[in-house]
Amino acid sequence: MQEIARDIAFLDMMMSNAYLVGNKDSWVLVDSGTPGNAEKIKQAAEARFGAGTKPRAIILTHGHGDHSGSAGSLAQEWGVRVYVHPLEWPYLDGRSAYPPMDPTAPGFFSFLGRFFPARSINLQPFLAELGNNLPQLGMQDWQVVNTPGHTPGHVAFFRASDGVLLSGDAVITMNIDSMICTFAKRKQLSRPPAPATTDWPAARRSVQAMAALRPRLIASGHGLPMSDVADRLQELADHFPIPEKGRYVREPVRADENGITYLPPAPPDALPKIAGGVAAGVLAAGVGALILRKRRG
Repeated sequence: MQEIARDIAFLDMMMSNAYLVGNKDSWVLVDSGTPGNAEKIKQAAEARFGAGTKPRAIILTHGHGDHSGSAGSLAQEWGVRVYVHPLEWPYLDGRSAYPPMDPTAPGFFSFLGRFFPARSINLQPFLAELGNNLPQLGMQDWQVVNTPGHTPGHVAFFRASDGVLLSGDAVITMNIDSMICTFAKRKQLSRPPAPATTDWPAARRSVQAMAALRPRLIASGHGLPMSDVADRLQELADHFPIPEKGRYVREPVRADENGITYLPPAPPDALPKIAGGVAAGVLAAGVGALILRKRRG
């Protein structure tokens, strides 16, 4: 746990980040990481705010499992609600699944997505609409910034008094297209994760909207917090790198308050066949070697 600005503590949970926003008298949890992080978050909160502490609410930038995974168990234990944008509700109450990850998009994370399929997290008993509730939740100095593109109801949070932007996955601070940069967590302002971003024109408009805020510090869903970012974010907005290929590049997913209404067809993906052929070849070679040894024996 690291304090990155007034009343903001950053929790690095390997795959994604969470934030404790507020003080011992009133605080909220922004994002909750993957399933299995509840105890780690509770321990961090108690170390910061005292034994038995609980937040006024859990607030999600969006509902992907690496951000919502521990929200249900924490909400049940703390007795609090989970606030999300209405367009995220159908993916968190069982009505719809998120669009599948796109393994044909470029980059390391897209390749990795083949082995870690998207998971749906059901938070139906705990959900509440975010709307304009930040002041009632103790975040009087904050504003909600609608940042769709990565998901339909993605939001970020901005505090104008010191220029802090909690950006979720609308912009991240590491290049997960690169394996080296991912494992080293090198600081770099980057587009949202390619295989799970389903509306690239909207994602670009969201980065442009965030750049117009001229933030001083960005704390994102993936990567380490970065300061002195206003000019770099503007440059990313001016030259936003939409992938050259991918399932959602030519046409976006369409969705409404009930979930997905149109899913672009999946493009051909040769890698599983190649991998299967290699595996079959290795297996055949192993069987052949075993038979040869038995004959010699």
